[in-house]
Amino acid sequence: MPVDRDTRLQEWERRAQPYLFIASILFLTSYTVRVLIPGLSPGWGALWETVTIVSWAAFVAEYLARLVYSRDHWHFVRTRWLDLIVTVLPLLRPLLMIDLHERMQLRRAAPGLALEARVMTYSGLAALLLGYAASLAVYHDERSAPDANIRTFGDAVWWAASTLTTTGYGDATPVTPRGRVIAVGLMFVGVALVGAVVGSFSAYLMRRFRQEGER
Repeated sequence: MPVDRDTRLQEWERRAQPYLFIASILFLTSYTVRVLIPGLSPGWGALWETVTIVSWAAFVAEYLARLVYSRDHWHFVRTRWLDLIVTVLPLLRPLLMIDLHERMQLRRAAPGLALEARVMTYSGLAALLLGYAASLAVYHDERSAPDANIRTFGDAVWWAASTLTTTGYGDATPVTPRGRVIAVGLMFVGVALVGAVVGSFSAYLMRRFRQEGER
């Protein structure tokens, strides 16, 4: 029955969250090691590459399981398109916080202070994680490129911070095609994540001031 499918899907998503969290940590750790320590021995290199592949496979398997449990497969793909993107590109998993923010706003017309504070915290952490992942990806492509001005991981972090906050000093810019694609994506995503943080913080302050005024 449709209700049974919906219930099983919700139960699966709830049970899978801790394992996805562990897989996300393993994927990001393995990618970090492979980027920041390029001179790994063949044995260690193979180990961390295996960790990357296995954790990525966990994301794919979890998405396919939810697709099977869904009542309408095509509707699931269309409405949960962000899940598909972060499954194909696991470094973008912090983007799921945008979807969580939107669902929380739609679920409650007037969310409480605790909910707003939680959304603000999660969105802020997502922005930091996404900036870190973008720093790794850009550093991986730019460090050996001719005429590149992002030569160290510190340069990449500085670039990501200025891009996420839409400051754009211009002293560190990607020159490779893939680095520029990452930069464009981070520009758009940065606006969404930072906007979620600022919007939640503003709503949090307004609600607090309103409550204080009512007292």
